[in-house]
Amino acid sequence: MSFSTNVPFSTKILSLSLESYFNQPQIPDCLPIHFVLNDNALTLCERATIDSPNQELVVFADLTMKSLLALQNTSHIGINALTTINTRNQQTSYRFSVTCTDFIKARKSIADFALAHGIEAALIKDAPKLAEPGLLVMDMDSTTIEIECIDEIAKLAGVGEQVAAVTELAMLGELDFAQSLHQRVATLANAPEQILADVAKNIPLMTGLENLISELKKHNWRIAVASGGFTYFADHLQELLALDATFANVLDIVDGKLTGKVLGSVVDAQVKADSLTLLAEQYQIPASQTVAMGDGANDLIMMAAAGFGVAFHAKPIVLAQADSSINKQGLDCLLHWLA
Repeated sequence: MSFSTNVPFSTKILSLSLESYFNQPQIPDCLPIHFVLNDNALTLCERATIDSPNQELVVFADLTMKSLLALQNTSHIGINALTTINTRNQQTSYRFSVTCTDFIKARKSIADFALAHGIEAALIKDAPKLAEPGLLVMDMDSTTIEIECIDEIAKLAGVGEQVAAVTELAMLGELDFAQSLHQRVATLANAPEQILADVAKNIPLMTGLENLISELKKHNWRIAVASGGFTYFADHLQELLALDATFANVLDIVDGKLTGKVLGSVVDAQVKADSLTLLAEQYQIPASQTVAMGDGANDLIMMAAAGFGVAFHAKPIVLAQADSSINKQGLDCLLHWLA
């Protein structure tokens, strides 16, 4: 049975969430459905076919029609069809096929709107597919775990404020990462190795991490950590979460004490990116199915090397360059950004 409607906007309709609107009995549940939104009305009609969308707006079910209209107008995109409704990690998201004249500008506008209004929304082009094998490489500190390990070590060593200030500058991209790492580690000289164990035993996993890994593994994804932090903690996470690989820096320890030095080459921004490329080749994952996620400036090269780069609770410099962002939810929000 065909369906078509043109609904003039009312206060009642604008206040409805997407979920409430589309759960009305008169709205068809067959997708895709033609969906055109403007300041005056909403037009819906059944649509037998739609070209595979490569530009999609993804929002969550609790978004109101009013907010969706504002988001569309602010970002100068045109929504033309509702293509998919996904229920993943106990949430429901709506994927709309959209058109826009300047994708990068529109993506930034949507990211800014989402951040300003405390919602999650993403404009995505050619999203990796959840159902196909892929590769996710994540930063560790403040991404897979809630803390910056070196800052926690420094607190126990009595140099917490000094090290935290340098960490912040490095994450903002205002200080060379390798230089900052050597500078911070040097302050830990003669600290007992036991403080590493003390930090590791209380390490808080980021919200959504375990659920994200579980769901990705169901679809044969490979998962790794590439970190400017330390192997002591990365190895702990690999064992705890059955990660496929980890890359991190090695602290020099002699006679049970930190020497204030890092062994070997520093895992910096370029090494992180190279790690992603190496794993993609090793596991024969196409570039289009690779995802990198992080929060700091030293994650940007890795994110650029991936098919899809995600800023997680990130610094402004990272938000400005990422393919998408997660600002409030946990890591498993990523499941909704994937096609």
